[in-house]
Amino acid sequence: MDSPRLTPFLSMASLIGLWIVAALLTDDAQILPTPWDLLPRFGAEISSGELFKHLGATLLRVLWAFALAMTLGTGLGLIMGRSERINRWLDPWLVVFLNLPALVLIVLCYLWIGLTEAAAIIAVTLNKVPNVATVVREGARALDTNLDALAQVYRLGWRARLRHIILPQLAPFIAAAARSGVAVIWKIVLVVEFLGRSSGIGFQIHLYFQLFDVAMVLVYAFSFICVMLLAEWFLLQPWERRVTRWRKA
Repeated sequence: MDSPRLTPFLSMASLIGLWIVAALLTDDAQILPTPWDLLPRFGAEISSGELFKHLGATLLRVLWAFALAMTLGTGLGLIMGRSERINRWLDPWLVVFLNLPALVLIVLCYLWIGLTEAAAIIAVTLNKVPNVATVVREGARALDTNLDALAQVYRLGWRARLRHIILPQLAPFIAAAARSGVAVIWKIVLVVEFLGRSSGIGFQIHLYFQLFDVAMVLVYAFSFICVMLLAEWFLLQPWERRVTRWRKA
């Protein structure tokens, strides 16, 4: 019997089933190992502590870039959505950064700032800010003008207006930007680590890519995918359902 709670797990099980079939048809563990071929590798990396070390480094970069991108992007999108004059000035900038390849920004940050942690986080942040700003700008444009008039009548300060009127209306847009942001940010973080860091999942994937070790590439890739799936299912999706509940009321 199908259940909304079981559907994601059944979907993942079907994906793993396709992987097993493809691996058996390939019949070469060096090209595409089966899931059970990866289990000893997972165990060895966990027992040595290497998996948690590099996973922690990547997660820290993701959290920093996510927090900065959401803060800057939300502020920028709100300003652009509320002021048509500022929007006309900044919209060309937004279009440029939206269409600038992530790889170009990463390389430029490394060239200008150096192969440092700050350069890595800045590169990821700059790649995500335009997307967040675009989503939030549309939300700011859709704000209820009647509530603005109500705030003026009651002479609410900007903090009270932001907390009780603007942010509750923007919450669904911020949640949508956050969900898409996590998916994009962690992929860009891996590229940043692949190109210029000495730790993290991307660094390990680069290392085992040079060794042509498909199994270890999959071990590190799937370890981080599992963490991101857990964050999506147990943090981001419940939060999005909560902030959009008022629309169904």
